[in-house]
Amino acid sequence: MLRREIPAGAGAGRVIVMANNRVAPAPGDGGGDSREIPLQPWQRWDETMQPLCYWDDEPVALAFASRPGDSWPSGREWLALVSNRWFSLLSTALQVGAWLQNHRFCGRCGAKATRLSAEFAMHCERCGHRNYPRISPCIITLVTSGENMLLGRSPRFRPGQYSTLAGFIEPGESAEEAVHREVYEEVGVHIDQLRYYRSQAWPFPHSLMMGFFAEATTRRIRIDENEISDAAWFTPRRLPGLPAPYSIARELIEAHLARWRE
Repeated sequence: MLRREIPAGAGAGRVIVMANNRVAPAPGDGGGDSREIPLQPWQRWDETMQPLCYWDDEPVALAFASRPGDSWPSGREWLALVSNRWFSLLSTALQVGAWLQNHRFCGRCGAKATRLSAEFAMHCERCGHRNYPRISPCIITLVTSGENMLLGRSPRFRPGQYSTLAGFIEPGESAEEAVHREVYEEVGVHIDQLRYYRSQAWPFPHSLMMGFFAEATTRRIRIDENEISDAAWFTPRRLPGLPAPYSIARELIEAHLARWRE
């Protein structure tokens, strides 16, 4: 179980070794094939490491390598390998690691920032600006019409894969407003009957996905041809390639399928 208290001053425990969004397998685990997260024992932490959290009451830190090994899986590959209980720990490590690598200098005055030990914060001694890990709220929505599901395809997806519709919440916008806007912008469909499902941290690199169901009030699809290369209605008996099992997109789809199976 993850405890989000930062173990500052612990001095030793376990570490997750990262480089360029890739995570080192623990020694002897077969190069990343195990269902265990790559936690490595470490006798003495140093100032280059970032204390992260407690995992099963054991302190965990991040350690950064100069370059990844040839067999190091990416963050996405690790999430596909590990069991669900490890998702929170790996997601925290990936997000904090990306934040540290991208905020080494003050965004206000450009001076080198100093990492604080008691919290996730980078502090600028010159101007006093303090930077915390960025979390970007997003909505992700399964649009339905009865048993039918409206799924879209990004140009970045693997061949044949479709998924739910998603997008970032804009400044000054509520999550519900973002659902209406994103669905209409991407596929030209109007919706109502929004129902919140749950949220999921999404460390690519720092999103918080808020999942919704919505019922379509129009069915004609008009894709934006920018973020979406194709979209279509699918039935439980005719499905395309689906998102990864660990994603909230897949959870939304599976929850809808279970409802209609029942």
